[in-house]
Amino acid sequence: MNFLNPTICLTACVLLGACAEKPAAPKSGLDPKAFEAEYDGKRLALYTLRNFNGMEVDITNLGGRIASIMVPDRDGEFRDVVLGFDSIAAYFPENNKSDFGAAIGRYANRIAGGRFVLDGDTVVLPQNNFGHCLHGGPTGWQYKVYDVVAANDTTLQLSITSPDGDNGFPGTVKATVTYTLRSDNSLAIHYTAVTDKPTVINMTNHTYFNLSGDPACPVTDEELTINASRFTPVDSTFMTTGEILPVEGTPMDFTKAKAIGAEIGMVDYEQIANGNGYDHNWVLDTNGDLSVPAATLLSPASGIKLTVYTTEPGIQVYTGNFLDGTVTGKRSTVYNRRSAICLETQKYPDTPNKPQWPSAELRPGGNYGSTTVFKFSTF
Repeated sequence: MNFLNPTICLTACVLLGACAEKPAAPKSGLDPKAFEAEYDGKRLALYTLRNFNGMEVDITNLGGRIASIMVPDRDGEFRDVVLGFDSIAAYFPENNKSDFGAAIGRYANRIAGGRFVLDGDTVVLPQNNFGHCLHGGPTGWQYKVYDVVAANDTTLQLSITSPDGDNGFPGTVKATVTYTLRSDNSLAIHYTAVTDKPTVINMTNHTYFNLSGDPACPVTDEELTINASRFTPVDSTFMTTGEILPVEGTPMDFTKAKAIGAEIGMVDYEQIANGNGYDHNWVLDTNGDLSVPAATLLSPASGIKLTVYTTEPGIQVYTGNFLDGTVTGKRSTVYNRRSAICLETQKYPDTPNKPQWPSAELRPGGNYGSTTVFKFSTF
């Protein structure tokens, strides 16, 4: 697929509102007008991708966020399987400092102490999470407006330019995120980036999934499989220790399908206690092969199955442990603890400080590229 050649007419229709025919309202019930605004001097809007099966994905260019994914359940009824908000204002960081659905950059996950050494120089970053730098800092890309490069019925390409020194990171970085809704009910997300100085890049998507379609119900009954025989343990500040340990014989073992809640309460196991549940990176056994599933998630309630494929070496699984009922989302639903799960494909956390792990460095003349596919089906 050529990500760079969308239909010019459709692009103009989406960006300029010039279509003679009014576009169909999203299945999600989201009102596109509620997503029209300006932020930091740039226009915001809601973009809906559709395929011939009726699947739809709603995305806003504020943070490149997925606001809704409508997929059919076992009975053919469409359900919204992600958390989010009914209006763009609720996504503004001054209203909700959330990561719902966002395209994260420059560096997904944590960097220890907010610092690392690159080419002999110490890079100092903001400390915005237990003394560490999380998700690119307090004003990471999830809170920025992405520019719309191209938009049509099945593809949305967004771009962002991050200046030298953005949240302390070196180099001016130009990055793209391309969402493509395919005919097999899969959503492919492709990331690219280039830089004019040595830097680090680790992009991911931070969608909160609840495959039952009812986030009032926790995801603890949903069944998870992770294609990983090892994981990276964390300390009490959620920072990776530098070890890589086997999952066998521990609550971290998802090599066979298991309910998320089966062992999530085993706080006598140090990693469950340290992570406040599951908030860990698994070392994938997929070798970056997009034809091999990295993870699967099943909802017994809806019959919806999500299969994750990625070129990345790791996947951070976060079980909504810090959702606490203080946030109200779409359709006035209160988001309580463990009402969703995030499956964040990525380099391992704190890789810039752990040279023995797959590198996140990007240098002038180099090209960062990463692809993740979320494929939906029923069982």
